[in-house]
Amino acid sequence: MKKMNNRQRTFALMTIPILVLFFAFNTLPLIKGFIYSFTNFKGYGTYEYVGLRNYADLFTDGRVGNSYLFTIKVAIITTIVVNVISLILALALNSKIKFKSALRGMYFIPNILGALVVGYIFNYFFTYIVPAMIDMMGGKGTSILASSKWAWVAIVAVCAWQAVAMNTIIYISGLQTVPEDVYEAGSIDGATGWAKFNHLTFPLIVPFFSINMVLCVKNFLMVFDQIVALTKGGPAQSTESISYLIYNNGMSGGQFGFQSANAVLFFVIIVLFSVVQLTITGKKEEQL
Repeated sequence: MKKMNNRQRTFALMTIPILVLFFAFNTLPLIKGFIYSFTNFKGYGTYEYVGLRNYADLFTDGRVGNSYLFTIKVAIITTIVVNVISLILALALNSKIKFKSALRGMYFIPNILGALVVGYIFNYFFTYIVPAMIDMMGGKGTSILASSKWAWVAIVAVCAWQAVAMNTIIYISGLQTVPEDVYEAGSIDGATGWAKFNHLTFPLIVPFFSINMVLCVKNFLMVFDQIVALTKGGPAQSTESISYLIYNNGMSGGQFGFQSANAVLFFVIIVLFSVVQLTITGKKEEQL
């Protein structure tokens, strides 16, 4: 092996510390979590290996099953809401309107705020402001966060409100890659309104749509901060996401080994969701 020159040595000195940190804080905990998933570790003290018992128990635990159903429901609904709103906003902000740059900056503000900060603000809004407004209109104002039937709606609203900005940026990037010649040719053929979007615009931004769909589903399956700030899994565990259940029962509930198995299963499910999405959208791109 020939000796490294100064340039290569500099790159190595820059890369090696990053790789060490990545391994120490990402890869190593992942490996240890996988090992703990085969134990009865409580988070402290000694533990024993129990084989696949934790994984078998996951499929018979009603609380785990409910958390998966809730999380998947929230992820699917929020993904649809976010992408519809983002695409509409992107089409509007990409058109010839006044103050376009200023509006792009204003709508992006929610994305730069911390999810916990946004969650606590909306917690106050749903708990005090909305009920007070309903009382003023003669109704009986109660917080939606106290309803086991409708609390999930508040979580969807908060997640969507913050996620729309980044998705809109991606859609705007896609719209700006569409050549003007395509629209001119479409206008000659009489394409306007929905026909213009459906046959010209959307087929050309399908790759950007694929990116947004994969990122949305992955992010919303991992919803955590909003639940901590809004409901803490309540009322009656009706808004307990998988991430929150893993954190809450794993760290303070004495189920470290069991929830490690849950985390491994959750990781596999997220990967499967992503692979299925990419396969479907990849076939769609080939057809177009």
